[in-house]
Amino acid sequence: MAELKKASAGRTAGKPEPEPRSVRVVILALMIAMLLAMLDNLIVGTAMPTIVGDLGGMEHLSWVVTAYTLTTAVSTPIWGKLGDLYGRKSIFLTSIVIFLIGSVLSGMAQDMGQLIGFRAVQGLGAGGLMVGVMAIIGDLVPPRERGKYQGMMAGVMAIAMIGGPLVGGTITDHLGWRWSFYINLPLGAVALAMVTAVLHLPKKERSHAKIDYLGAALLTVGITAIVLVTTWGGTEYAWDSAVIMELIALGVASLVGFLFVERKAAEPIIPLHIFRNANFTLMSVIGFMAGFVMFGAVLFLPLFQQSVQGASATNSGLLLLPLLLAMMTVSLVSGRITTSTGKYKIFPIVGSVLMVTGLFLLAQMDTGTSRLTSGVYMAVLGAGMGFLMQITMLVAQNSVEMKDMGVASSATTLFRTLGSSFGVAIMGALFTGRVRDEMVARGGGAATEHSAQLDAASLAKLPVPVREAYEFAVASGTHIAFLVGGSTAVVALVASLFVKEVPLRGAGPAATSDDQPPAPDAKADAKTDAKADAKADAKTGTKASQTV
Repeated sequence: MAELKKASAGRTAGKPEPEPRSVRVVILALMIAMLLAMLDNLIVGTAMPTIVGDLGGMEHLSWVVTAYTLTTAVSTPIWGKLGDLYGRKSIFLTSIVIFLIGSVLSGMAQDMGQLIGFRAVQGLGAGGLMVGVMAIIGDLVPPRERGKYQGMMAGVMAIAMIGGPLVGGTITDHLGWRWSFYINLPLGAVALAMVTAVLHLPKKERSHAKIDYLGAALLTVGITAIVLVTTWGGTEYAWDSAVIMELIALGVASLVGFLFVERKAAEPIIPLHIFRNANFTLMSVIGFMAGFVMFGAVLFLPLFQQSVQGASATNSGLLLLPLLLAMMTVSLVSGRITTSTGKYKIFPIVGSVLMVTGLFLLAQMDTGTSRLTSGVYMAVLGAGMGFLMQITMLVAQNSVEMKDMGVASSATTLFRTLGSSFGVAIMGALFTGRVRDEMVARGGGAATEHSAQLDAASLAKLPVPVREAYEFAVASGTHIAFLVGGSTAVVALVASLFVKEVPLRGAGPAATSDDQPPAPDAKADAKTDAKADAKADAKTGTKASQTV
């Protein structure tokens, strides 16, 4: 009896227990799947000049990226809900297969139209990969032990961002651009085999609830309109053009209709009740801001170092090493600390402070800033991102019931994706506008009509006075972009101050890869142990009375 109570107390206290080896194998498979989704856009981005040279269609170039991003965003909440309804494993495997089919078809594309369509198929699968990985970790590992694994996922993100451009360049130069898509096949095959063989979550009874088709349609239209506004605004169309205004109106109307439908639906795509939890809502806000800042920084930092500091475009991935290594290291360390202590409230606060500080430091860069100085500034920003990127998912998942794990993961991922779209659009529009204004003010506007998009080769051909004007203009554009990013990131800092330290559930795997049932949480353990104690005490009392 004493041993039973001791074991129960250990579980209730949330002390980490060693996870089975099979769980670690599944986590490895999930990391490979995450690497698939993260690497793809970075590898393809490096290969795009060669692809355009082969297939033509320069005017449709942006759609190769937009089609992928768009289908990823709109499918993410739907994948999460399907996993909740019909079981995580089969839905996740389906998303991998769709992603690989899209990869093969993209590699076989014969013109730009086909490539755009096949990239949309690829993005559809990628949406399931991203949310599937996070939701399965949520099923497999309780929040108390989840921090160290989600820290590893941040490491995978950093590795993808560093290695993607380098791998993409190497593959394109030696094997051809089609292999930038075919390279997904061996990685995908390994992930499929490992997940199929080792992952065994508790079987889920097939739901008889009707799928919320109307809600899914309205959400898809709303997200599509938002992504198109942020993608086209200021580039394809002026911000005050009829097309952009119509898209904004369509997006707002669709999302308002979506909220109305979700209140009535039996199985809503995104149950609105999850937003009643303050921590979940706060994590959604922080995740949006983290995405806003992260992708804006990844876009403008290499541009600054290439245009102002004279760095080679070939090594653009390596230029982000200070940011990415700091992010990876801090994420791993904070994950371990969360696992060992169960505490996490301090991390969003510290992360937000560092993120704001790093952005304001980066906003001070000018034509005289050295690479060492900019590297230190990037490391500060990277450390802030490391505290935030995975803790948002951890706290969001801990704020909902297990039955809503999929939609919580997908909603958090969706907000981060939308944040990245807004960040790139807003910071990009401000950057482009400032660069053009500065070039006109310094007399270089006529020589550089498209000055905000000059590549290294075009820059080298400019007269020295014009090139110096351009370098100043890029530094000025970077200043305004990061200044606005830092000001916006203050919202994340304010939100982090209101996060409540809710104890992380459980200890020991929530499910195992050996077909064992999920471990109950601490409350359920205590209840079960209390019943067992009462039953044993009653039995002991009966024996004692019989002896007397």
